[in-house]
Amino acid sequence: MTTAKPQVAPYGEWKSPITSDLIASASIRLLEFVLDGETIYWIESRPTEGGRYVLVRHNADGSTTNITPAPFNVRTCVHEYGGRPALIDGGTVYFTNFADQRIYKQAGPDAAPQPLTPAVDIRHADFILDKARGRLIAVREDHTGEGEAVNTLAAVAIDGSGAQVLVSGNDFYSSPRLSPDGTRLAYLTWNHPNLPWDNVELWVAAVNADGSLGAATKVAGAGESIFQPEWSPDGVLYFVSDRSNWWNLYRWDGAQVEHVVAMEAEFGVPQWSFGMTAYAFESAERIICAYTQNGAWRLASLDINTRALTPIETPYTAIFNVRALPGRALFEGASPTEKNAFVALDLASGEIEILRRASTLEIDPGYVSIPEAIEFPTENGLTAYAFFYPPQNKDFTAPAGERPPLRVVSHGGPTGATYGALSAGVQYWTSRGFAILDVNYGGSTGYGRAYRQRLYGEWGVVDVDDCINGARYLVAQGRADDKRAVIQGGSAGGYTTLCALTFRDYFKAGASYFGLSELEFFVYDTHKFEARYLDQLIGPYPATKETYYNRSPINFVDQLSCPVIFLQGLEDKIVPPSQAEIMVEALRKKDIPVAYLPFEGEQHGFRRAENIKRALDAEFYFYAKVFGFEPADGIEPVEIENL
Repeated sequence: MTTAKPQVAPYGEWKSPITSDLIASASIRLLEFVLDGETIYWIESRPTEGGRYVLVRHNADGSTTNITPAPFNVRTCVHEYGGRPALIDGGTVYFTNFADQRIYKQAGPDAAPQPLTPAVDIRHADFILDKARGRLIAVREDHTGEGEAVNTLAAVAIDGSGAQVLVSGNDFYSSPRLSPDGTRLAYLTWNHPNLPWDNVELWVAAVNADGSLGAATKVAGAGESIFQPEWSPDGVLYFVSDRSNWWNLYRWDGAQVEHVVAMEAEFGVPQWSFGMTAYAFESAERIICAYTQNGAWRLASLDINTRALTPIETPYTAIFNVRALPGRALFEGASPTEKNAFVALDLASGEIEILRRASTLEIDPGYVSIPEAIEFPTENGLTAYAFFYPPQNKDFTAPAGERPPLRVVSHGGPTGATYGALSAGVQYWTSRGFAILDVNYGGSTGYGRAYRQRLYGEWGVVDVDDCINGARYLVAQGRADDKRAVIQGGSAGGYTTLCALTFRDYFKAGASYFGLSELEFFVYDTHKFEARYLDQLIGPYPATKETYYNRSPINFVDQLSCPVIFLQGLEDKIVPPSQAEIMVEALRKKDIPVAYLPFEGEQHGFRRAENIKRALDAEFYFYAKVFGFEPADGIEPVEIENL
């Protein structure tokens, strides 16, 4: 049997079976597990249903049952990013509905949801059940007054009879967790200008007989980030803190805090949304946890008594949403060859059951580019990190001597990270002949608090330096074409993209997905959660007003001289459309090639299948026209002005 010889064709003109149609239609977003005793549920977002969030039950025979009837959408807008919008008790579901942000009670999969809260703009997230008192406890965000929303912890009666504020006075709250005996409530709180990865306090309050809270004790919180407080079955409070520079596991027995696992590794993640989990109690004696070192995640078993940490072998290099049941670990796993999936791991046998895959798209290994974790030198003698994906398509090879175009990706956040897991979106590009550099620039998580804080006061500088230096590193190795190097990013990554294109003369084109362009505008026109984020990333406003001006690409559009495509959701409350439109108009006036794709009904990130497809194809089409290559697929044209 002979293997067909690869066809010679320029990079960018390779035909790929990984199409935008397949990516958009065959994929969902896996969001989080919701457990009801030992019954497993999860929430998934379906692009083919307009991005609707649906609660799904996993049945004993491996089948699934949709619990949420259309048009209900299990999604909360607290902090805009939401998270943990539902809980289930004995088959009865309590959830926030996206359209009206009311809490609903649904007595089983065939029952019609009934509202528990009034039709006013008061939102809830991070639910727990206080069963003995017949109530939910949740983070509440009240938008009914003037000015900034008011955040509290509140109790909502499950019979619909009313609500009670339990804790108030600070700017933010999260992670209410009731002790096993119901007598103590642990919670996190912080104030402007901090975010959860900056300076957070962990408190424990007594719960009085009438349900109100009594005396409270501050357990931790002195210039540290605290993540995921959880009570052990025997009433010891565990939590993750980065007081050692690394997000490690600690516990409090009511008198003192003890460092449970001391490692140069991260057992936590930035709390962008509620309900994020990196560990769980499998039993009173064992914790199942995930940690990351050098960009790769591992699963482990922690003996609570001896504090011995034993790695658990899995095929995954990205592990999130860790939950546990007796004898089983539940988590979201992915690897360079496996797209993310919700899985159940039998802790005795090591057998893995796939509960739900994020994509039904099967990709032939001959079209899969395996990422290479790289380290490269950057400014001030420091090191930065990235994943490099070379072009890969078994059917094609490039002409001798041609180097591939390079698409540098600046992830959003900016406090976030990329993990090198299989992404059909990345393979769309590499199978067509692009190289991808996915950068964990200074400010990214997974490398300790000091690395994360490199970006403080230096946003728009350090991140840009690292993206450019990563590209230069590859070009110097002969692995990319600097004359066709582009940069792409969404949200904060869109800001990095625009800064790189405006303030530096390296990239030849770029794509901004709902990216910031004018920082002072962001000070006044964003939501509460991130309203003071720029105090850390840029500096306090208005004391550093000049820096805000000097770091805003819109003020220096005369320095921008390469083509840019902008993609923007018109209902985005985090980065409003005006941020893109101001920049587009400036480029129009300067006669620089520019394309603008606004999407009706989309918020911060695209959730609808038709828009996911359109955005992916539009960016590729844009580069094809800019660099003069002909895509192998028929792509819907994009209007490019000034080309």
